[in-house]
Amino acid sequence: MNLIFRKIINKLIKKKLKISVAESCTGGLFSSKITSISGSSKVFDLGLVTYSNKSKTNVLAIKKRIIRKYGAVSKQTCLAMVKNLSKISNVSIAVSITGIAGPGGGTKQKPVGLVFVGIKKGKFIFVKKYLFKNKGRFYIQRNAVIRSARLILDLLK
Repeated sequence: MNLIFRKIINKLIKKKLKISVAESCTGGLFSSKITSISGSSKVFDLGLVTYSNKSKTNVLAIKKRIIRKYGAVSKQTCLAMVKNLSKISNVSIAVSITGIAGPGGGTKQKPVGLVFVGIKKGKFIFVKKYLFKNKGRFYIQRNAVIRSARLILDLLK
């Protein structure tokens, strides 16, 4: 996993871009992985762990009605997270991750392993939905971080 983050950092440095992330279900794992690489201070601006709904509304200014209507784990919340993170950090690339890492908390409509990743680069913005196998909490968190990193790397090509 370190290799992919090293590649991201090198590409960000080369393109003179900065990145920030707002994490929920990954609990800071993305921020930890990127900052474990030497040189990350040149490109990594901000890492927020907005784990609770309260922190999503208070820190990221997500409208309560979005969370009430769609839930914290939804395309709409993930989109609001990445848009608002982009405003707060004013970076080239903003990333948001929200999901259900388990082992509990899942429902039939939103099972354990459901993860949304949002990325904003300039005016380009998208949210990708993943459904990882329920092979344990760390498996889901790790895969969410890896998939997020791959999306960023693809975007930087």
